Amino acid sequence: MKITNVEALFLRQQQVHQQCDSGQDALIVRIHTDAGITGIGEVDCAPMAAKWAIEGPYSHTITTGLAELLIGEDPFETEYLWHKMYRRNIYSGRAGIGFHAISGIDIALWDIKGKALGQPIWKLLGGGFHQRIRPYASSLFGATPHETGELARRFRDRGFTSVKFGWDPMGQNEATDIALVRQARQGLGPDADLMIDAGLVWDAKTAIRRARAFSEFNIFWLEEPLLPDNYEGYARLSAATDVRIAAGEQESSRLGFLQLMDQGKIDILQIDLTRCGGFTAAMKLAALAEDRGLPVVNHGFSTYVNVAAALHFLNSIPNSFIAEFVVQENTALREHITRQDIALRDGYLDIPATPGLGVELNEEAIAQYRVA
Repeated sequence: MKITNVEALFLRQQQVHQQCDSGQDALIVRIHTDAGITGIGEVDCAPMAAKWAIEGPYSHTITTGLAELLIGEDPFETEYLWHKMYRRNIYSGRAGIGFHAISGIDIALWDIKGKALGQPIWKLLGGGFHQRIRPYASSLFGATPHETGELARRFRDRGFTSVKFGWDPMGQNEATDIALVRQARQGLGPDADLMIDAGLVWDAKTAIRRARAFSEFNIFWLEEPLLPDNYEGYARLSAATDVRIAAGEQESSRLGFLQLMDQGKIDILQIDLTRCGGFTAAMKLAALAEDRGLPVVNHGFSTYVNVAAALHFLNSIPNSFIAEFVVQENTALREHITRQDIALRDGYLDIPATPGLGVELNEEAIAQYRVA
């Protein structure tokens, strides 16, 4: 089997809200083979930048478009192809957009392997740790503390036993920050797990003060309160509070993840398969976390392609325990571009059992949202 074509499809909703929600547009990778098997993946990035990293022309031996490196190659050789893409873009793609682009391609290659062999990806990765996994409902904060409390009640009534709120208006002032968390806890009730994603808004001393204040509301973790390169600040925060500190979605390279774990001393590592290098890289990152006694959770605030990939990944590692599941409202693209829905059942998400990723593109929706 040989790769014949690599597409990067830029999708975008007609109305995009000014909020931190990467489910309003998407970059979907589609890889074709001479056997008639097509694989899909996703890149969570600045879509057009990643599209050009994939479809752009040859520049020189260590900077070139990724697609042309794959034509004629065997899609089963995922480790070799990952390193080929990395080494041939080491000048411009050692982290960030370069890694993001590799991620979508790697996911699509594993989708091809699963379809060709008639197996779900988690089985090819040697997994089987879960038959189903508990999700947490992941949402932006409401515009006010009261709205946040109402959202929490809705998510609880839908059957979620764990909920995360994040980003604006967190970080405006101390009173609002505390009120947001207080109302979220009141809406959820005392038994559900509550996670807070601060959204990179504080310095270390402010984060320590907020973590101590939020302890009253029994939050399960505090996520990304600091800028991603502030590893020393993360270490100071982790040492100063008994609240679990979670981070990792901003990282892409292995070195960045190692710095976050070893220098930043975080408690929970968050890995986004559409940013970190896909399955091939994520499995190694999870092993590094396990060596350090750290649990791993997925990050994903984009489409069901990302969610499906995460479920395979989480089922393939021993240090997973919960899955991020986006419930942000008013983002139709997220739910429409795949034919399969991923739904809560009795408070859990089922692990995909069909070959490959277990989701297929809805071509009518792709046509509707495609920009380039």
